[in-house]
Amino acid sequence: MEQQPRESGEQEPVTTPSTADLSSFVNVDLDDVENNNNVVPAERHVTQALFQNDEDDGVESEEEEDDDDSGTDNFSLEKSGTRLQRRECGGGETPPVPDTFETRHLLFYERFKAYQDYMLGDCKPSEVQAFTADYLEKVVEPCDWLALWSTEVFDVLLEVRDMDLKELKACVSLVLPLQCDARGCELTEESAETLLEATQHKVPLQELQVVYEESGDFDQTALALEHLRFFYKHIWRQWDEEDEDDDFDYFVRCVEPRLRLYYDILEDRVPVGLVAEYKSLLEKCSQCFHQFSVLRSDLSPDSDSELDNVSMVEGLKLYDQLETFKRKLHIIENPLLRYVLGYKGNARQQCAQSRGPRVSGVKVVHVVTASCSSVQLQSLLSARLLPLCSCGDAEIQFHREPVSAVESCHQGDVVIVLPGIYSVESSIFIPDSITVEGFGYPDDVVIEKKNKGDTFVESTGADVRLSNIKFIQHDAIEGILCVRQGSLNMENCVLQCETTGVIVRTSAQLNMNMCDLYGSKGAGVEIYPGSVCSLISNGIHHCKDGILIKDFADELDVMPTVTLENNVIHNNEGYGVIVVKPNAHDHHWGPRPQGEDLAKDSAGEAAEDGQVGGASDPLLALTSSSNSSTAKSTESGGADGDATASASGRRWQFNRQSSRNKETCSRAVQDLTDHQIFLSVQGNQFRRNGMGDFGTFFY
Repeated sequence: MEQQPRESGEQEPVTTPSTADLSSFVNVDLDDVENNNNVVPAERHVTQALFQNDEDDGVESEEEEDDDDSGTDNFSLEKSGTRLQRRECGGGETPPVPDTFETRHLLFYERFKAYQDYMLGDCKPSEVQAFTADYLEKVVEPCDWLALWSTEVFDVLLEVRDMDLKELKACVSLVLPLQCDARGCELTEESAETLLEATQHKVPLQELQVVYEESGDFDQTALALEHLRFFYKHIWRQWDEEDEDDDFDYFVRCVEPRLRLYYDILEDRVPVGLVAEYKSLLEKCSQCFHQFSVLRSDLSPDSDSELDNVSMVEGLKLYDQLETFKRKLHIIENPLLRYVLGYKGNARQQCAQSRGPRVSGVKVVHVVTASCSSVQLQSLLSARLLPLCSCGDAEIQFHREPVSAVESCHQGDVVIVLPGIYSVESSIFIPDSITVEGFGYPDDVVIEKKNKGDTFVESTGADVRLSNIKFIQHDAIEGILCVRQGSLNMENCVLQCETTGVIVRTSAQLNMNMCDLYGSKGAGVEIYPGSVCSLISNGIHHCKDGILIKDFADELDVMPTVTLENNVIHNNEGYGVIVVKPNAHDHHWGPRPQGEDLAKDSAGEAAEDGQVGGASDPLLALTSSSNSSTAKSTESGGADGDATASASGRRWQFNRQSSRNKETCSRAVQDLTDHQIFLSVQGNQFRRNGMGDFGTFFY
């Protein structure tokens, strides 16, 4: 079905998003959306009609070009009917109110294009309402259409008579006889008319749902109101308009990251703890802004009274709190900062409770197997069971899968997993000091997680030991293995990641020896402040970054302690090792001669680290997409982080997205041993890491 432009509209060539553009967009799985059974592909074509005109080039007058400054095409569908789906309102044969258009299940790129190209463009925060009004003026039918006034307590059928776009309201009248659906209240024609009189017969456009009509004449109006409603519900913040730095692209700075976060949450790409933290911060920030606004409005600019002075001090405190909340929200909303800085909310999540030792003092050996041969059983008995049960006060229990075995453990128990592939659907929580070992080679003892969840394996025990097991991760959000507290000793394990890798939280300790980790779309190993991490003789490869160390150097943070010895870190998309640090004011750096060694041992002597397949200088430029034998030099001097970022004119590249945050930049690392966080760095090999072997991210 071809789209015919209105006579008053402007014709433009069809713009189809390229494959490269769409590759950075989030693909939304609509099955996760509630009440999504009514969605059909035809709905998406109508939305795209907001962005496209006929391919035929028409003759445009200069007056039309000057008049169309919003980038919005006023199209009209053929009279054959609407392409939007119907949304049923109420049940039964005679519903109390008519049906409306179903517009809630739009894709990410549909909303993205609507806000970027038609509604907001390159406006500043202070211009948002003006740009929005201009967009609605060109898209929404000005009068003579029916809509439901939808609130939490009632739906009432109204007729739109006129528009007041400066206030984003519609002038309406009540449709008689009254058609309404009241929830928990009684609404009559008289009370409804009284309510409209109290509002001067003006209703916010966000609260209007266009009544369904098969002609297709009101599809644009329904979609435009949906974009407006979604924007003010999920994107706009009360404090956006008062941002001191108003001279920036509002879409780039706020709309795009918030929109991506919304769909990431919708797609279960964000940990549950982080989502709860984000919602809590939003509520606290709203309350703080309200208190600050009330206090500010009560202050008299010419008064020197003691009461006003006290209010001024209180206002400054509220302002500082508000800025702190806004900064934390920005970290969560920005994909790059969310990745490199993470968040501390999950550390407070409730973990599985430790059972402690058994009252009887009996030690239990848990054997996990679906079935085994007599040869296997005899081998297990002689090699492991007899030595473990030699004291005489131990017993043996059998389990068909590892989750039930771990859940049955008390302090000091041992879990032995026989060869086989074990598919689990729930996370494995280890709250006690136990040993979990595979009886065989890691490739023969496989534990695979099928469904989604925040973590695969989570350890909080004081002394947990894992060995000879292969873990395969699917769709986890937070990591294949998370050490929240206590100590975890892992030896001869294989970690096949799909989303993120091993996470070592604050105050936790990880000793990882002779393990193979690969496939993480984030960092292979994430090390948080205050943690202790020893990585010896491991292979970490084919991840986004090899090792990500978060040295926040905050007042409340203790530096992490890291040991790197004899590891092979190769073929990672980003850096082999990257350290996240606060912006340094007096950090000078420059390229080192290529002949210099990459790292030094703990005694300060040089140690050779092999580089194969194109050696890369340990000092890297601000951004780099491939290994380079020559690093670029930049001087930062005493300038602060913002000035450095501005002077450099470069931006951090992450997941094919440019971070547009002014406060972030990346600098090279002169030598790993310059960082106090490293106890020992020796014998490591770095090969073919996309952006280089070492890097520092300053924020």
